[in-house]
Amino acid sequence: MTPHLPTVSSRAAAAAAGAGRHHNHHLLDAAAAPPSSPHHRRRRRRRVPGCLRPRAPVRCCAVAAPAPQAAVPAAAARAAAAAVTARVFVVSDLHTDYPENMDWVRRLPAEVGAGTGSGVDALVVAGDVAETRDNFKRTMEVLRARFGAVFYIPGNHDLWLRREGGRYMDSLEKLTALLDACSELGVDTGPRMIGDLGIIPLFSWYHKSFDKEKDVNSVRVPSLEMACKDFHACKWPSDLANDDESIALYFDKLNDKNHDAIEEVKNSSKQILTFSHFVPRQELCPEKRMLYYPYLPKVIGSDFLEKRLRDIHCNRKDGSACHVFGHTHFCWDSVVDDIRYVQAPLAYPRERKRRMNSEGWLPFCVYRDGFNPEIYPALWSDYYNKNKREPENTQLAPWVARHFAKYHKFH
Repeated sequence: MTPHLPTVSSRAAAAAAGAGRHHNHHLLDAAAAPPSSPHHRRRRRRRVPGCLRPRAPVRCCAVAAPAPQAAVPAAAARAAAAAVTARVFVVSDLHTDYPENMDWVRRLPAEVGAGTGSGVDALVVAGDVAETRDNFKRTMEVLRARFGAVFYIPGNHDLWLRREGGRYMDSLEKLTALLDACSELGVDTGPRMIGDLGIIPLFSWYHKSFDKEKDVNSVRVPSLEMACKDFHACKWPSDLANDDESIALYFDKLNDKNHDAIEEVKNSSKQILTFSHFVPRQELCPEKRMLYYPYLPKVIGSDFLEKRLRDIHCNRKDGSACHVFGHTHFCWDSVVDDIRYVQAPLAYPRERKRRMNSEGWLPFCVYRDGFNPEIYPALWSDYYNKNKREPENTQLAPWVARHFAKYHKFH
């Protein structure tokens, strides 16, 4: 999906976004910078205070086989074990159909995934890798060669069919093909331990009823059917529809197949990282009055996802619970009700030019034998860490008002 996180002031960013509308901007380009956005300089990091019809089977778990290890003397093995370091990096929305994004993947420095001693470097990919299966497989091959373990959960773009040449009957058949490709490459799509950390992928899809905040009715915007390409690029069986909760329920139900593995990870891990492509809470998206497309919250998240991840993380305190998500392309890092929520999107090339976070922070190392205690600066989550959310306020933010004034002036 799509945000703006520019490196300039909200006034300049709004002007640039408005002008950019004539240069192939996505209909769901969502928001400029919050009112108190910083200029180019970086801020210091802050520390975290302490029932559906049966279908053809969909494989929900592809566990990577461990690479064979050469024999080593016992003393050397003990020394290496004492220095084991597990690192987990996270990223979402790679969109490697863009050549610039595929180049970014190929340019990842070797030391990122090299591990330390006999430790493991793992990468969590929170969906939207590529629109075609061929690009998806090429991307995951590069990542799998770089990291000791790679985890993946599908996003909406991954299930688009418009460029597949009729290869798949529907998006569920393509989902099975992607999970099969992951199995072939040794990419994990099910729960697994990395050191003391349990990593649990969660299947999900959005539903309109996720949006429970007051609508902005003062401007005309395209309907969801016009603005959201999923409605045309995905294809579903006849009993799954975009206008109800059936798709979201179907994807949530897929997680039940991993129930035993999830319970094993919960019982064995000191800390847990769950991840999804879609958004689990509406508070993890700016208010509608801040967005260029105020219907955005209707196509981003799932209540079933939040309930499921809360059940997994229940009773975990003191920074031992983290959920990684993607989809909206808003850089985000905040703690809500004892769970840390992180979004670290590569996003579209045009979006990276408008945000304060350069590419250098990606993939974000969220865990190194324990969760990284520092919250990374991100404009929107920083804004809401300091300012109360006002969902009943539907007065357009100044940059949004200027955007629509200009839009109506020329249309």
